[in-house]
Amino acid sequence: MTLRLYDTATRSVRDFVPREAGKVGVYLCGLTLQAPPHIGHLRSGVNYDVLRRWLLAAGFEVTFIRNVTDIDDKILIKAQEQERPFWSIAYANELKLAEAYRALNVLPPTYEPRATGHIPEMHQLIAQLIERGHAYPATDDSGDVYFDVRSWPAYGALSNQSPDEMQSAADAPERGKRDPRDFALWKGVKPGEPADAYWPSPWGLGRPGWHIECSAMCWRYLGAEFDIHGGGLDLIFPHHENELAQSQAADLPFARYWVHHGLLGIGGTKMGKSLGNALDLAYVAGLGVRPVELRYYYVAAHYRSRIDYSEEALREAAVAYRRIEGFVQRSVERVGVGQLGEVPAAFAAAMDDDLNTSAALAVLHDVLRDGNNALAGGDDVTVRTALASVRAMLDILGVDPLDPAWTGGARASDLRGVVDSLVALALEQRAQARVRKDWAAADALRDQLKRAGVVVEDTPQGPRWTIGEHD
Repeated sequence: MTLRLYDTATRSVRDFVPREAGKVGVYLCGLTLQAPPHIGHLRSGVNYDVLRRWLLAAGFEVTFIRNVTDIDDKILIKAQEQERPFWSIAYANELKLAEAYRALNVLPPTYEPRATGHIPEMHQLIAQLIERGHAYPATDDSGDVYFDVRSWPAYGALSNQSPDEMQSAADAPERGKRDPRDFALWKGVKPGEPADAYWPSPWGLGRPGWHIECSAMCWRYLGAEFDIHGGGLDLIFPHHENELAQSQAADLPFARYWVHHGLLGIGGTKMGKSLGNALDLAYVAGLGVRPVELRYYYVAAHYRSRIDYSEEALREAAVAYRRIEGFVQRSVERVGVGQLGEVPAAFAAAMDDDLNTSAALAVLHDVLRDGNNALAGGDDVTVRTALASVRAMLDILGVDPLDPAWTGGARASDLRGVVDSLVALALEQRAQARVRKDWAAADALRDQLKRAGVVVEDTPQGPRWTIGEHD
């Protein structure tokens, strides 16, 4: 089955046909670095990481570009509030973002360009737009340069709206514009802005508009035309609409597919620092939920669906993942780690159907059920087959419990030995408490282990333990 993706531009699910056979170029709009990332931001990285892993599994050579915006009005406001250089704020948050992505086992991009590193390319694109009659310098000596929306008849096609129905672009004052809907390509220096937040240009000292940054970086790293442009639904307008218009007006064919993910909100509203409802990885850790369980929470939903965060749903996802993890651990005890197997045809069909991870997980749970039955029945051949298949599916989703990303880089066998020794010590103390009929102490030890994620089960052969809850 051919991979099919929902394309925002055509508002339809389309067969994915790469521009060049065997190769895929992907550009994902990354974060604006005015603040550390919250779990709403991080959903984007996980969603497109799954897409990338599936493309890699299909044998494609993937060039994956994920930018960061390190110069922007929001960052400059923070710089003034905190009396810090804008670049120090951006860099500090860039490091926190990278740390969060590592914690969630998001593969590093092929390149992760910063906007400030591509000013020459932006100047070149702006000059081409002016030459072609699609952009103009403001006549008020502000140094601003604007894209002429009326000069591009296709403007509004991506977001499926008419320019006549659009509100004014709010990214610059209207005094130098020909039309309120025109948007800024270059912003001249304004009084009161940080002294280090500008660059020389043919139109005067200034800095880039937000939209031209991504067009320039797409062009620099993926060429005039590439396969997939990704980002959140909130970026379709104005950001991606403006990217598309200015790129094509500069004679760049640009993206062949537009793939947008749903947002993660809270209480029916958007999650954000300014709203005071932003939750980060530290908050999630405080609930006793591990990064791998948060990632599972993300992939359990279809990438285009909206997630309205609730602690209950997150905990349910964590419990579901621990059951999967428990099967993997019990199976490894019985038949060893082995190798990754093939994903079932039904799993592949679900992934090819616009990355339907919820349907893919249903297939995984079917195999898991068969594997648990085989464990109970002592059928090691079926256990080995089920384990290899389950791990292959989990690997595509980035949540294989034996992935070094989740074991701290240690080999699974080495890590198991260390944990076995520590748990054995606690179980020995519990056994001694039971011998002396100190039931309170025995129960307390069991409860302490459970809080640490270790579930003890008393069997006729003696106590056995697993990570997380068992069926």
